[in-house]
Amino acid sequence: MDDLGKFSKLARFLITAASFVILVAGMRASSSLLVPFLLSAFIAIICSPLLFWMQRRGLPKAVAVLSILISIMAVGLLLAAFIARSLDGLTSALPLYQERLADMTAALVGWLQGLGVDVSDQLLTDYFNPQKAMRMVANMLTGLQGVLTNVFLILLTVIFIMLEASSFPKKLYAALSHPEESLASFDQLIDRVNRYLAIKTLFSALTGVVIWLWLSILGVDFAFLWGLLAFLLNYVPNIGSIIAAIPAVFLALLQLGTGSALLTGLAYLVVNTVLGSLIEPRFMGRGLGLSTLVVFLSLVFWGWILGPVGMLLSVPLTMIVQIALESNEDTRWIAVILGSTPSGDTGAKKVNTENEETKE
Repeated sequence: MDDLGKFSKLARFLITAASFVILVAGMRASSSLLVPFLLSAFIAIICSPLLFWMQRRGLPKAVAVLSILISIMAVGLLLAAFIARSLDGLTSALPLYQERLADMTAALVGWLQGLGVDVSDQLLTDYFNPQKAMRMVANMLTGLQGVLTNVFLILLTVIFIMLEASSFPKKLYAALSHPEESLASFDQLIDRVNRYLAIKTLFSALTGVVIWLWLSILGVDFAFLWGLLAFLLNYVPNIGSIIAAIPAVFLALLQLGTGSALLTGLAYLVVNTVLGSLIEPRFMGRGLGLSTLVVFLSLVFWGWILGPVGMLLSVPLTMIVQIALESNEDTRWIAVILGSTPSGDTGAKKVNTENEETKE
């Protein structure tokens, strides 16, 4: 009997592992369809508080949804047009930056040879090639622009999600066998994702504005583009701010010299240290609930499956997975491992405890 029990547990584990592999492979294969849907879902989650506020003010649901969608469409179209124009300008300016890099490389080689260090021009050019850094930025922005070209599908999905937003909890209440417990987890999911996205958007926008203004004062080309890149990559945990700083610092070095490059790097360091490491965690509090290692691994995992958009949404997606695991006693141990504290006080338990205290 013991051997049979062990075999049954092993069989369940193997089936679960195989199902996970199949699920991941299916998500990766269907990423072109999943990415617009996930963006639509997160846009709808962000806009739902505004929608409910408009409805409480007496605005009809259709009018409120239409107003929100017009605003989203205007911002999206302006963003797509700006990215396209910036990419054209960046591409046309690359030969000039290449020429300046060649001059700086020749000067550096002469200085090193004067010190008795034998190094070739080709070696330095291969390692310090602006085309590689700019191509990385161009590929990232082109990917974002490609997502924005699916704006019709995204907006259509957002319309249906927001129209269903008010009635969906009622449907869940009627469909579930234990609606109070399940809806508590669902409310917790929406609250945590909304809180994370709202705080992250606020500090990302503040980061982008500060970078844009600082680079404009220094006179760095495409300052608004680098501010936009800092805004977008601030959603990417751990390495996003570093990736955003590389092309801007490199461009400042080629365009304005070493002093401006150092000031540009200092600006990124100060902004991300003050906002990202000191102020933002105070507002975020314990709302994230994920360990630092899990955040980094989720960045790699979702980025591999969904591309750049997966990197931007890695933390909210991992939070959803964690809360889903918390709701089942058999998988709750995985949620505890994903969490930031070893105490096992998961968010779902806290919500249920608070609800019970309220009822009493």
